[in-house]
Amino acid sequence: MKIYQSYMFKDKDPEIDRLRTEVQKANGGSNRIAHAHLAQIEKDGGPSASTMRAWFFGKTLRPNNATIEAAGRALGKQRVWVNIKPNGHGGRRKR
Repeated sequence: MKIYQSYMFKDKDPEIDRLRTEVQKANGGSNRIAHAHLAQIEKDGGPSASTMRAWFFGKTLRPNNATIEAAGRALGKQRVWVNIKPNGHGGRRKR
């Protein structure tokens, strides 16, 4: 597996935590994530409830991008790219 120096983490992919936060917000801000809520996300076009349980509570470390995207969109969310570096292009100068 190729390791990307620009996207490294020790434990679970940070997108899992970001999505968990969105699921909690959609659940009225409750920290508890009920099976019924995961089942609704699945019904709305997201991945299976068991897949999401494996992300949030199981051993999944690197979820597939398409399934993360599907879960977010089933929640009515869209990911966007934002600058994380002051010049917006990875620290390299434009030529």
